[in-house]
Amino acid sequence: MVDEPLDPPPPTPAAAAPPTPLLRPRREAFEHGLLPIPKLIFPEGTLAQTLSQLKEKLAPAAAAAGDGRVGAASLAEALQIPPDQAALAIGMLAAVLPAEDPALDAGGSGGGADLRDVLLFLYIQSYKRLVPRPHKDSPAVADVWPSTSAFDGYLSALSPIQLVRSNSRRFIPSQADEEIHQLSYLQKHMANILTLLADSVEGEGDDSLVLTMETFEHLGFLVHFSEGTSLSQAATFFANSDPDMPAAPVSAAQVHDWILQNIVSSLEFYTEKSTAKEGSQQIASDLDVTMADANTSHPRNSTTTVANPTFHRNSTFVEGFSKTSVVKHASDVKGNSVKVLNCHDSVIYILAPVKYATVYGCSDTTVVLGAVGKVIKVEHCERVHIIAAAKRICIANCRECIFYLGVNHQPLIVGDNHKLHIAPFNTYYPRLGEHLTQVGVDPSTNKWDQPFVLGVVDPHDSLSHPAGVSDVQAESATCVDPDLFTNFLIPNWFEDEVQEPTKCNPFPLPEIYQASQSKKQAVLEDTKKTIRELQLDENRKKELASALHSQFKDWLYATGNIRQLYCLQGD
Repeated sequence: MVDEPLDPPPPTPAAAAPPTPLLRPRREAFEHGLLPIPKLIFPEGTLAQTLSQLKEKLAPAAAAAGDGRVGAASLAEALQIPPDQAALAIGMLAAVLPAEDPALDAGGSGGGADLRDVLLFLYIQSYKRLVPRPHKDSPAVADVWPSTSAFDGYLSALSPIQLVRSNSRRFIPSQADEEIHQLSYLQKHMANILTLLADSVEGEGDDSLVLTMETFEHLGFLVHFSEGTSLSQAATFFANSDPDMPAAPVSAAQVHDWILQNIVSSLEFYTEKSTAKEGSQQIASDLDVTMADANTSHPRNSTTTVANPTFHRNSTFVEGFSKTSVVKHASDVKGNSVKVLNCHDSVIYILAPVKYATVYGCSDTTVVLGAVGKVIKVEHCERVHIIAAAKRICIANCRECIFYLGVNHQPLIVGDNHKLHIAPFNTYYPRLGEHLTQVGVDPSTNKWDQPFVLGVVDPHDSLSHPAGVSDVQAESATCVDPDLFTNFLIPNWFEDEVQEPTKCNPFPLPEIYQASQSKKQAVLEDTKKTIRELQLDENRKKELASALHSQFKDWLYATGNIRQLYCLQGD
């Protein structure tokens, strides 16, 4: 039975629509592009100077390459970090670029990354995530979700049970809160960022630093306009440039003034929206999504998302579900990312191709992520099963979770994790093969059992560790015993609509897991044969069937698979 739904939010006065598209931070860079590698993070007081010196070190290698690119080997030497960490940095940079870079191998072993992108990527490693506001009624939180977590009560404050029953999520930073925080960071650092990217020319003062239109477009790594307008088309000094003639460089000071003007306009609009939503029972100042009703239990059309027309929407949210099943197909997903937030005791099916996925604050839930072309991040989850096909996955601050993975790169494990298990990918659905091809995931390469483990302390996040704790390597993950490995069956909702459906797991199982599956199948066949050969009267057959039914029912409840059975019955 589903918990009581949230009360519908009261109407709020609408803020006036802005006269021009808003400049927004690229959330992907801040949400997926931060790595807890100490030597990538420089003190704020010396940040600009240190990166300027690094630029001088890397410039000869970029010039020698002939295309201004920097490879993992050059980055490792300049930063004095291990080659595998440099390759990880280059690969993660590739994963969060706003557009595909054909010359850049996502694994860090190809032609290298553009030096300007490398400098921007390294600069934002100094960013500190927004700290959630403390809950105003801590005893009430503890009453509905006792604080027995390894995270000292932080995950308890984010629990979906508390979320649904308290009708208040205002202590959690909203999408708008985070974007305000990111814009404020960029506002503070934009002068240094532009100086870092600019070319020096003859002149005095501000006129000695200029940006070409090509370099200006690289700022799209950090910001974009809400209507999808390119930066160079929005900027008056580059708009309507003749494509056959290179645009004249513009002074860095002029670019700085223009960007700051747009950031200020965006911050004013955000502030107005935040003020308008104060006192609402809906999440304060969340500009992107209206919470779906939490009482939906039917697997089809189980969530609704409402986009604010002021913004260019690029995310789909599945949030706050408890004791239910939710499915989203490609037609249900809007934008290039999906976020599964604060779900409890549920089964979530995301059977769609996306670039980015986030699973955050969930417990006792199975999440199926069909095909993710860039990065999955799983954070602050407990007793969750993640079944995912993706290029990359990052696991942070989780406990007692099992990950069934088909991943092209090593799983990244960071933060305070406990009792994690990993296993090869274990499912399929009719459109899986089509979706993998669409996002560029190669099922012939699966590095599920090669975790890349970094430190416990995340310098970007003060919540994952107590202040002043020295860093140690994070706890790694253990491979699931092949005899305990099982396949996961997804209901075939729309198989008739697929011309060439995927009919088996596209990721080949390792030999030891395949042998275990074959052994289980042989035992099952032998058992069925033995039962058929038994000379049982009708009463004995009924007793045997009843005993099998009872044992199977107990197993369903003990493993949590009863939820999946309900999905199959509803198909």
